[in-house]
Amino acid sequence: MKIFIASFFLFLSSLIYSQQPAIHADAVQKGLLNKKEMKETSLVQHVPFINIGPTVMSGRVVDVAVNPDNTTEFYVGYASGGLWHTINNGTTFEPVMDSAETINVGDIAVDWKNNIIWVGTGENNSSRSSYAGVGILKSDDGGKTWKNVGLTDTHHIGRIIINPNNPNEVVVGATGHLYSSNEERGIYKTTDGGKTWQKTLFIDNQTGIIDLAVTPNDFNTMYASAWDKDRKAWNFRGNGLGSGIYKSTDAGLTWNKISIKGSGFPTGEGVGRIGLAVFDKNTIYAVHDNQYRREKSTVKKEGAGLTKEDFKTMSSETFLKLENKKLNAFLKTNGFQEKYRADNVKHLVRSGTVAPIDLAKYLENANSMLFDTPVVGAEVYRSDDGGKSWQKTHTDYIDDLFYSYGYYFAQIQVNPVNKDHIYISGVPILKSKDAGKTFKNINGKNVHADHHSLWINPKNPMHLINGNDGGVNISYDDGEHWIKANQPSVGQFYAINIDYEKPYNVYGGLQDNGVWVGAHTAKEDEEWHQTGHYPWESIMGGDGMQIQIDNRDANIVYTGFQFGNYFRIDRATNEQTYIQPKHELGESPYRFNWQTPILLSSHNQDILYVGGNKLMRSMNQGDDWVAISNDLTTGGKKGNVAYGTLSSISESPFQFGLIYTGSDDGLVYVTKNSGGSWNKISDSFPKDLWVSRVIASSHKKERVYVTLNGYRWDDFTPYIYVSDDYGQHWKSIANNLPIAAINVIKEDPENENVLYLGTDNGAYVSFDKGGVWQVFSKGLPDVAVHDIVIQPEAKDLLLGTHGRSIYTTNIETLQTLNDKVMSKALHVFEMPAIKWSDRWGVSWSKWMTPNKPETTIKYYISNTVDVLVKITTEEGKVLQEFSTKGDKGLNYVTYDLTITEKGKNALEKEYPDEEVSKRKNGKYYLPVGNYQIVISSGKNSEKINLDVK
Repeated sequence: MKIFIASFFLFLSSLIYSQQPAIHADAVQKGLLNKKEMKETSLVQHVPFINIGPTVMSGRVVDVAVNPDNTTEFYVGYASGGLWHTINNGTTFEPVMDSAETINVGDIAVDWKNNIIWVGTGENNSSRSSYAGVGILKSDDGGKTWKNVGLTDTHHIGRIIINPNNPNEVVVGATGHLYSSNEERGIYKTTDGGKTWQKTLFIDNQTGIIDLAVTPNDFNTMYASAWDKDRKAWNFRGNGLGSGIYKSTDAGLTWNKISIKGSGFPTGEGVGRIGLAVFDKNTIYAVHDNQYRREKSTVKKEGAGLTKEDFKTMSSETFLKLENKKLNAFLKTNGFQEKYRADNVKHLVRSGTVAPIDLAKYLENANSMLFDTPVVGAEVYRSDDGGKSWQKTHTDYIDDLFYSYGYYFAQIQVNPVNKDHIYISGVPILKSKDAGKTFKNINGKNVHADHHSLWINPKNPMHLINGNDGGVNISYDDGEHWIKANQPSVGQFYAINIDYEKPYNVYGGLQDNGVWVGAHTAKEDEEWHQTGHYPWESIMGGDGMQIQIDNRDANIVYTGFQFGNYFRIDRATNEQTYIQPKHELGESPYRFNWQTPILLSSHNQDILYVGGNKLMRSMNQGDDWVAISNDLTTGGKKGNVAYGTLSSISESPFQFGLIYTGSDDGLVYVTKNSGGSWNKISDSFPKDLWVSRVIASSHKKERVYVTLNGYRWDDFTPYIYVSDDYGQHWKSIANNLPIAAINVIKEDPENENVLYLGTDNGAYVSFDKGGVWQVFSKGLPDVAVHDIVIQPEAKDLLLGTHGRSIYTTNIETLQTLNDKVMSKALHVFEMPAIKWSDRWGVSWSKWMTPNKPETTIKYYISNTVDVLVKITTEEGKVLQEFSTKGDKGLNYVTYDLTITEKGKNALEKEYPDEEVSKRKNGKYYLPVGNYQIVISSGKNSEKINLDVK
C-alpha cells in the first residue's frame, strides 16, 4: 500500500511539474548538423576570437587517463572544457576534442596500444551545470577526428571500460538524463567497436549507472553501481530504491544485484551514489553516499552555547528566561542585525510579534541546506568474498568529506599492489593505509577542494594524478606534496564584467573558484613563473558570482558568492563589507538564487539592486536595503534547492525606475515607477522556464528582450523574445538558431540592429535584430557561453564561457556591417594608422625570435571568390601582392607589413631620399609613409589608405 501511495504521488507530481518535455535526441542531432552547416556559410566565420584566460585556477576535471608505459603522457577530461592531451607530464596541453560534436565530458577511456580514444559525453556529477552530452564519441587517430558511435539519448555517461585484450569490446555505464526520466540509461555493451550496442542492464527510467569497475586480469568479472536520482530546479533527490551494486561474471552480458538485504550493504530509500574499486576477484571496495538520517544526539556538551536547533523547539517561556549574555553571544556570532539584541528580541517574543523558532528560520537559507542536513554521509564498505557480503570499514562517521552533497563525489580507488591502501574523494581527498579503518587528509595547500578523479601508477603507487574542481595535481610521494598542472584555459565562468581603466580590466566569477580580475592585455603564458606575479588577482572565494564596478571609482566592486552572499569591496584599502539584504525577524526569509542577480543603477552609482524573491534596492551602496516589490515569483516550491527566485534584473538607461525582473520559474515583471506598481508581462511565454536574461534596450525606451532557458527540464530549445511596447506584446526571434539553450543576449551599443547571443553550445550574432543569426566559430569551440559584455571604448566583445575561460574579439567592423555595406559586391573597411618601429624584423639576440609586425585587412564580399591583395604607393606602384580566398561575408587577412625587393626598388625610385634597409630577418618592411591597399576580385576593386607613422 505504501509503495502504491508513493508511486501515485510521484505520478501526480510528474503531471504537475513536468510541463516542459525533454528534447528528443533526434532533434539534438539535427541541431548539431544545422550548426555545422551554418559554420560553413556564416558571414562571421572568419571573425577571430582569442582566449585571454585566466588559467591558473583551472576548471572541473572529471577524469584522467594515463599511458601506463609512458606516464608523462595522459589525457584530462574537463566537465565542460573538452579533452586535453599532454606528452610532457602536464607542462603543456593541447585540446584534442574541439572538432567533435560537443566538449562536455563524462568519462574517458583510452586503448593505448591502438591510439583509440573513447569519450562518454555529458558530465556525470549531476551538478547545477553538468551539461548533457550526445552519447559516445570515438577517435581512431588520437583525437584528430571524432565519430559519434551511438547512445545519443543517454545525456550523461558514468563510466567506460575497454577489454584490454579486445579493443572492440567495450562496456558503458549510462547515467541517463539529469532533469527528466528516460529509457536510454543502464549498461550497454558493444563487441564491434561501437557499431552496435546491446542494453544488458536496465533498472528503471530514473536509475542509471554511475560507476563500473572490472577485476584486474579478468574482464569477465565486473561490478556496476546503480544510482536512483531525480533532479529538478527546486529539489535534488540523490538516493532511492533503485540504487545498489550489481555483478557480472560474463563480461557485462548479464547482471545480478549483490547489495541485497543480509549482504551487509545498505539497502532501501536512503541508498545514494556509490563508487567502486576492485583489487582482485575477492576484494572490492565501495564508497557510499548514505542519505539516511543520523540518529539525533540528545547529549549536549556542558558549557556549550546556544545553537540554531535549540530555538526550533524552545517555548516562549523558556526563551524569556535565557541569560541576555548567552543570547547576545548567539545573536552576534550568527550575524544578526545590530537591532536584534537580547532585550529587544525578548520584547518581540513577549509581545507575540515573533516566536523563538523565528531565530532559527532567520538563519536558514539554501546555502545552509548544503551543510546542515544531518545525513549519515560518506561510508566505506569492503567485501572479501567477491561481493557476497560487505562490512563497513570504520566505526565513526567520516565527517567533512561529503557533507550533504555526496552526489558530487563518491569516488574510491585502491592501490594496485596493496589491498589495504585506499583513497576516497570528496571535498578533501583522504587516504587510508589500514583498509579504511582510519583516514588521513592529503589535500595539500596547493590542491583545490572537490575531487572527482584519481589515478594511481600501478608500477609506482607513490605516483598519483588527481583531478578536482581546480584542475590537475600530481604527486610523487603518495599525496604528501603536489605540483599543479593547470596550463589549459578551462575556467567555468558564471559571469563577467569590465571597467573603464586604461587598459581596462576584466572581472569574472567562476564555479568554485571565486572572483578574479585582470587587465584585458594580460599575457597568458608561463612567463609569470619567472616574475612570481600572475597577472590575474583573486578578490573573492566560493563560487564566484556577478560583478558590478562603480564607474566613478573602479576600486569599488560589488561581488560575492552563491545564494546572494554579496560584498562591497574597496580594492584600494582591501576592505570588504557584507551587504546581503536581510528579512525582518519573524518574516519569511528571502530566497536567493545560486546566481543571485545584482545591478548598479546607470543613473546613480550609489544605487544598487539585488534580486531575491523580491527586488531589493539600496540608495547607499548596500548599507541599507528596502524591498521595492512583493514576491515576483510563483512563490517557490518545497525542496532542498532555492527556487522561486529572481534570476535577472535590468533597468532602462532611458529612465530611472523603469525596471524589469525575470525569475527562475518563468515570470517577467516590469515597473515604470521604481517599484510603486508592477505588471506581469510573461503570460504568453512557455511556462516554468528559467529567465536567463531580461534586457532593457539601450536604443529604444519601449524595447525589451527576454531569453528563457529550459536546461533544467532537459529542454534545449532556444527561446528568445523581443517587445517594443514594454512587454505587452512579444515576438520570437529564435528563427534559424539550432538547438541549444540560451543564456544571454546583448545589444550592440552603437548599432541597434546588431545582437549577440550566448548559448549552451556557442555564440551567435544577428545583423537584423534577430531575423537571421550567424554563428561565430574561428578560435571559439562549441562551449557554453554564460555571459557577454562589451567594452564600448575599445569596441571589444568578451564572452564568459563555462568551460574555456574568456574569449574576446574586436567588433568595430561588425558594428558597421549594415545594409549598405552588404548590398555591395566588395567593401574594404578603413584601417587604423600603424606606428613604425625600428624593432621590426630584429631581436636583441640571434637566439631570440625577431619581432614580426602584422596588421589585419578586413573586407566584406558578397560571394566566395579568389581575391588579390596589393599594397601600393599613392601613385600605384606595387610594393607587395598576394592572393587569398574570400568567403561570402567578413574576411580577415593578415598582412606582415613586408614588401618585395622589387617593391623596395620601386619605392626608392619613387622617393630617392628613402632608403629601405634589409632587416636582420632578411625582410624589407614598409617605411613611414602613406600607402594604399587595393583589393580586387574580377571586375570589382576597392582601395583604402594605409598610413605608417
